[in-house]
Amino acid sequence: MDIPDMQFTTSHFAALLPLLVVAATAIVVMLNIAWRRNHSITFGISAIGLNLALLSVIPAVKAAPQAVTQLLLVDRFACYYMALILIATLACVTLTHAYLGKQQNEGFKGNREELYLLMLLACAGSLVLVSTGHLAGLFIGLELLSVPVYGMVGYVFFNHRSLEAAIKYMVLSAAGSAFLLFGMALLYADSGSLAFSVIGQAEASELMRLGIGMMLVGLAFKLSLVPFHLWTPDVYQGAPAPVAAFLATVSKVAVFAVLLRLYQTMPATSEGWLNTLLTLIAIASILVGNLLALLQNSLKRLLGYSSIAHFGYLLVALIASDGLADEAVAVYLASYVLTSLGAFGVVTLMSTPFKEQDADSLYDYRGLFWRRPYLTAVLAAMMLSLAGIPLTAGFIGKFYVIASGVEGHLWWLLASLIVGSAIGVFYYLRVMVTLFLMAPGLHRYDAPLAWGQQAGGIMLLAVAVLTFALGVYPQPLLDLVQHAVLATSL
Repeated sequence: MDIPDMQFTTSHFAALLPLLVVAATAIVVMLNIAWRRNHSITFGISAIGLNLALLSVIPAVKAAPQAVTQLLLVDRFACYYMALILIATLACVTLTHAYLGKQQNEGFKGNREELYLLMLLACAGSLVLVSTGHLAGLFIGLELLSVPVYGMVGYVFFNHRSLEAAIKYMVLSAAGSAFLLFGMALLYADSGSLAFSVIGQAEASELMRLGIGMMLVGLAFKLSLVPFHLWTPDVYQGAPAPVAAFLATVSKVAVFAVLLRLYQTMPATSEGWLNTLLTLIAIASILVGNLLALLQNSLKRLLGYSSIAHFGYLLVALIASDGLADEAVAVYLASYVLTSLGAFGVVTLMSTPFKEQDADSLYDYRGLFWRRPYLTAVLAAMMLSLAGIPLTAGFIGKFYVIASGVEGHLWWLLASLIVGSAIGVFYYLRVMVTLFLMAPGLHRYDAPLAWGQQAGGIMLLAVAVLTFALGVYPQPLLDLVQHAVLATSL
């Protein structure tokens, strides 16, 4: 197959700018580590680079839609999710700085700087993933995202839970990648191309259906949808808190964005068999995620099972795939990212500076209101948003998902969503009640007294304010989402 020559113009450069800035930041961090280790400098370089990458989304939007080689299609859809990923990565980097401890003689005892490098590399993989229009680009982006995460999850190597989580995630992620590759091979055998646009023009055949089914299995592993969810609670519990936040936000947003692009590009996805399969996965994810979250005494495991249910809710909008569906996914993911960052941010600050084990037991949060009332208010707000209570961003996201389901007449899915949400209210309220119980005589974990005056605390307060602001006045987000148009081809 002949590949046409391509002239690289300033428009191509502008479209690629966010990815180039993140890649350049990773290289500078690597060189800085080789030259002289300094935790604060490494954090500063990472934060500045991510802020510049976020600003560079503006010229990328102006250049969109733009095909950069056959692998990348930078459209407004990609730019929206790039911005979301960069904001989430910046928040995780800020939490990492607080988590590891500022001073060398406190907090984490090992090398700290490599965690920022791994996070930047995973972020670059996510940016590739949301802007790919090619199966080869999808696989490159997914592996560039996944491989650094193995190291991030096992970064606290002297903690057996962290090592166990890293091994579980690596083995199951490799299994998911194998399914994904096999599915890609079948799609190539059927259509003779790896480009989404060419595959989308081919007639649906048995081989294409099998290929899409196998790819769905691989992506469901990454999104921890039932029955491919078994790694989630153990990995969330074993991973350092900022890494768990990264997994819950950046990783899942990138994979769901590429799933949405695939689903709306290929004709086989409009057939009834795939919708039936996705409906079963969505109902199972909603019910299993919420029911298992009821039994948890670990906040990180509870949030892990909760994320399974939330991506079950998102499948409702994916299956609807008309009218409000794209907007529903974009709004829900934005509210989910904000809320997850806030919840894991509280866990991070409670575990700051690094202790042998994160503050993940609900018992550790008992009576937190009497010691850190403002931090308690942030966590309570995040629980209300996850539950979808009005005047929070979570309510707006859930409202849009329900509206898209009603538009698509998906009554069984909506019934499971309502039942799952009712179950969710119970365990989210359980967390909130724990915060206001009488404090135990001894407690091992507490956030620093001046947590709100540090970078991690300021970021956390901003997330809490934004969660309520978008719940009360969501119009700016809705305006952004309406312009995040998916370009299927050029």
